[in-house]
Amino acid sequence: MTHIRTDLAIEAHEMLTEAAAEITGVTMAQQELHGIPISRVLIESDEAAQKMGKPRGHYVTLELKDLNIAEGSDYENACFALAEELMALLKLSDKSNVLAVGLGNWNITPDALGPKVVQQLMITRHLHTYIPDQIDEGIRPVCAISPGVLGITGMETGEVIRGVTDTIRPDAVIVVDALAARSTNRISTTIQLCDTGISPGAGVGNKRKALNRETLGVPVIAVGVPTVIDAVTITADLLAAAGEAGSKALGLAPDFDPDEGRATLWQSVPEALQQFIVTPKDVDLLIDRVSKVVANGINLALHKDITFQDIDAYIS
Repeated sequence: MTHIRTDLAIEAHEMLTEAAAEITGVTMAQQELHGIPISRVLIESDEAAQKMGKPRGHYVTLELKDLNIAEGSDYENACFALAEELMALLKLSDKSNVLAVGLGNWNITPDALGPKVVQQLMITRHLHTYIPDQIDEGIRPVCAISPGVLGITGMETGEVIRGVTDTIRPDAVIVVDALAARSTNRISTTIQLCDTGISPGAGVGNKRKALNRETLGVPVIAVGVPTVIDAVTITADLLAAAGEAGSKALGLAPDFDPDEGRATLWQSVPEALQQFIVTPKDVDLLIDRVSKVVANGINLALHKDITFQDIDAYIS
């Protein structure tokens, strides 16, 4: 797994299973919620965390069967499922103050998930301050920030968020970011939640200081959607699918393991090619659709008894 870029715990677990590696300290369960397939990975030991390449904690993965959902029951079910899983991780009281953080560069479409989600959230903290008597019961104080990236602001994302959390002292932080996957089938069709926080840019090899309970002093829930995959991984998968022709190209046995092929490619291609990251050509449409699901899943989780009509009225 050394050369495989993935932010998804479910993929790390699948790769270890495929490699017949012994995995102790990791449990996995699957179910359906509102018709949405859900996988839960719990990493319980330091040894398991090292093997998985992920911190100890809970990882929840929602699989969206069809992302062409901008409305209708499939879209609403995806939002409800995300909201319920998020509430289970957050464990908020009715008065909890929540900070939402949209990580990423809004000028680069595959990296714009976080800022797009923040734009669609019900931001209410200021209303609790200035017109508290007009706030409906169940509407929590929620604030949000899209801190940008180092190249735009000149400030590390962690520095900005720590400054905000030290000032407003939220009870929890929800961080939304674009992720990297190792499977093209999971690009923009998978939503991962975890209670371990996040390291901005880790999926594309640009790892920054982690945002988690230890660094921010409050619980941090990360919500991410894979939007990119590295070119070497795609090439290895294509060569594996090509059968004999692919094995000849790599100089491996006809039934070579894709992970073996990927390692061979990493060793043979120039370093410049190892940095290529690939995203679908319709990524702008995918980001628009999945950001709406993520945003409204968060809205439903944070504000009790609201409806989609309430959200649309507020956002508009």
